[in-house]
Amino acid sequence: MLLRYVFLLLALAPPALAQDASAWQGVGRLDIAGKGFCTGALIADNLVLTAAHCMFDAVSGQRIEPTAIAFRAGLINGRARATRQVRRAVVDPDYVYDAGHSPNRLRNDVALLELSDPIGADAAVPFDTDLRPARGARISIVAYAFDRAEAPPLQQGCAVITQQEGVLVTSCTVDFGASGAPIFSVVAGQPRIVSIVSAKADMGGRHVALGTQLGQPLIQLRAALAAGKGFGMAALPQADQLLLEQQANTQPAAQTGSAIFSR
Repeated sequence: MLLRYVFLLLALAPPALAQDASAWQGVGRLDIAGKGFCTGALIADNLVLTAAHCMFDAVSGQRIEPTAIAFRAGLINGRARATRQVRRAVVDPDYVYDAGHSPNRLRNDVALLELSDPIGADAAVPFDTDLRPARGARISIVAYAFDRAEAPPLQQGCAVITQQEGVLVTSCTVDFGASGAPIFSVVAGQPRIVSIVSAKADMGGRHVALGTQLGQPLIQLRAALAAGKGFGMAALPQADQLLLEQQANTQPAAQTGSAIFSR
């Protein structure tokens, strides 16, 4: 079955209203080097899960310095529950940014970011992760996008359509800026991340969202950070922390992702 992919890192635009915001404050916006944004989610007090392609410049293809990225947890209408600079990042070792229109790029499109300082549970509670859901399972997505850059709605009621070569195909609707957004299953009343958004696509004239694999890659990424691997700075200079505070209420300039995969 032919899928046409579009990556989803994009520019800022007018805000939209979020639904059930207090339950989803672990989802935040990743402001990337003043050029655009992706979506990310806390999975520990100092770790953010997002898409690997968000760590690369859409024009040059060069890797973005992690310290140029800020995570704004629970951002609603210009106010974040907490803002932290990214200190270090690791991407799936099997991910290749310039791999073309490849399912390998989609399923391995996972990055784990270490924050400069932990975010307390009073500000945002990290999410647990879980196994990938079966075909037909109900799922939800919380994602920032070009038309809801400051208030991500909760999209419920979509489902897993199928899996293709390790890529999760869902009936959810996403748009630019949603890259890295968590895909949730609800287990015992609690949302758990089962995949993250890599791309949007057309499948037989139907709009779908494509998700990554998560289980083994996430284990590897956690181990890499624990071993001191990744790119970025071991510690942030005090001047950078002050600059982050000054810029916390500013919006980055627009940048449009392109390609056949989602950004």
